[in-house]
Amino acid sequence: MGLFTKDIATFDDLFLHQLQDVYYAENQITKALPKMIDKATDPALKGGFETHLRETEGQIRRLDEIFGLLGQEPKGVTCPAIDGIIKEANEVAGDIADKRVLDAALIASAQAVEHYEITRYGTLIAWARQLGQTRAAEILQETLEEERSTDEKLTAMAETRVNVQAELAPA
Repeated sequence: MGLFTKDIATFDDLFLHQLQDVYYAENQITKALPKMIDKATDPALKGGFETHLRETEGQIRRLDEIFGLLGQEPKGVTCPAIDGIIKEANEVAGDIADKRVLDAALIASAQAVEHYEITRYGTLIAWARQLGQTRAAEILQETLEEERSTDEKLTAMAETRVNVQAELAPA
């Protein structure tokens, strides 16, 4: 089911499609995070990625719950946006030899993922409320708060330490 196809006829269809999109994205992120953990050299960054992996697994469980509330089986639909963000992250990380610069690049890639998720969850919350899906909106809000918190932690880590170290890398 493509986003702008005849398969989406109602607002409910659109909501379900976006839910399937973010479900796919979260599952792809659980596959990408272990690679980011392996590549990260900053101990706090590595730990932050490990924490986010556990959070993402919990977010998938929450999405499973929402699918249940809607009487739907959990399933994803291919999300070219998250696939592109992850592909770009892998390409950039593969091109950087200095570990300090690599850590800065990993944070930037992780924040691209977070910002994508923040937009999706914000939209889903608004749509759930509009559709009278109060419990779904509450569950989605919990995830949105986690995504925002992760983004804030990444920003703080970048600005106070990782970017400073990356700047010291020899040219």
